[in-house]
Amino acid sequence: MSELLATTLDHLRALVAFDTRNPPRDIGTGGIFDHLRAHLPGFDCTVTDHGAGAVSLFATRGRPKVLFNVHLDTVPDSPHWSASPFELRLSDTHAIGLGACDIKGAAAALLTAAARTDGDAAFLFTTDEEANDARCVAAFLAHKPPFDVVVVAEPTRGEAVLAHRGISSVLMTFQGRAGHASGGNAAADSALHQTIRWGAQALDYVEAQSHQRFGGLTGLRFNIGRIDGGIKANMIAPSAEVRFGFRPLPSMDVDALLATFRGGFDAQPAAFQETFRGPPLPAGDIAEAEARRLKARDFADEVGLTIGNAVDFWTEASLFSQAGYTAIVCGPGDIAQAHSADEFVELSQLQQIAQSYISILKSQAR
Repeated sequence: MSELLATTLDHLRALVAFDTRNPPRDIGTGGIFDHLRAHLPGFDCTVTDHGAGAVSLFATRGRPKVLFNVHLDTVPDSPHWSASPFELRLSDTHAIGLGACDIKGAAAALLTAAARTDGDAAFLFTTDEEANDARCVAAFLAHKPPFDVVVVAEPTRGEAVLAHRGISSVLMTFQGRAGHASGGNAAADSALHQTIRWGAQALDYVEAQSHQRFGGLTGLRFNIGRIDGGIKANMIAPSAEVRFGFRPLPSMDVDALLATFRGGFDAQPAAFQETFRGPPLPAGDIAEAEARRLKARDFADEVGLTIGNAVDFWTEASLFSQAGYTAIVCGPGDIAQAHSADEFVELSQLQQIAQSYISILKSQAR
């Protein structure tokens, strides 16, 4: 094992041992942040409590042009873990632990890279990415520090991802009229019947978008995640609640899609609320998105990163892109392992990403 990998694993072991599950997001300003500050000598570190367990650490050294962003919160562990999720385990090829893949492995690599370089560097560590209550990045962007490029760490197998889908989550309700199911008015009065009709038309609409393309991605991803309503089989349902989400291509108009889902079908919801929106990467209209993608590609080529395919999952890189930064996604691990029991990151990818991060930091001195 190389010294570079051994050092990165030492950091990862320490980071995994901190409980940063979100929820419950019971994360204070000490703990994992004390560890980070102790291993960032020479950095100007600012820890900010944004409330409700959302805490960020902004660390700078010199006058950097590139910002690295990595979240420290993890999803809750499932009961299917075969050992403690907070103790890093090693095999010949993998490091196993909660957050090892998503995405404490990148944080460990950044600590290694910081110690092996002495030039300009900037890191933004956050703790609220895994819940629909993001505060850290929004607070950072309110001040918009001057950086040319933002590298957001998520599991991309060490490749530079330049494009991904956006995301929109919706809470919707239908209202009906309660009555006995033997009546002939059930089809019109049942809130659940309205929901099913809406769902059928929504699925047909999504299927009709399969020809849409951007940067290797195709179609509109859509999911009805939860339906609640009704009382019992012989009662007409007086109300129903639906939670659904969709993931548009960078070239799609999210507001137009919402308008279609709200009022474009025969069944009309009584209430319709978008509960979360994340823009696609790159953000902007088609021309802006393509221009930003090309700038991101130029940066990846300049620092020697392998450019990967566009991905279907969402990241906070799009928030930086929307704010005007050139943004890429690049971190160790495979998204297929994220959020899984016994999640792991390959040792070879930890080694590779530490080397890549070192190269990016050194490139700022050119």
